[in-house]
Amino acid sequence: MHETAIVSGLMRILDTQARAHDVKRIARVTLKVGRLRAVEPAQLRLCFELFAEDTVAAGAQLVIDPVPVRARCTHCQAEFEVPRYRFDCPRCGAGEVTVISGQELYIESFEPAEESRDDER
Repeated sequence: MHETAIVSGLMRILDTQARAHDVKRIARVTLKVGRLRAVEPAQLRLCFELFAEDTVAAGAQLVIDPVPVRARCTHCQAEFEVPRYRFDCPRCGAGEVTVISGQELYIESFEPAEESRDDER
């Protein structure tokens, strides 16, 4: 289950960024996850919940923003969303494409909990 490795790295980044911005507790984390990453959202949420215990992200909401697979045909340059992992160009039928989205995996944002903001006043 590669979700544990993903969440382990995610927690290190969140901890580092929370300290850098003097955030005591995180309320919400938004991830961009490309469909080609083969991440199971339910497993990712479960791992996040377990790894977040006793950390700055304990109780935080994890929002997973899926990124569709998009490609560009190397023959006709058409850009298209890839349906069901069929990488054939819908315009010219060529099978040689460049993937332009769908491999993303990054933290788009995180929001501090209200009490973190109150501590700053």
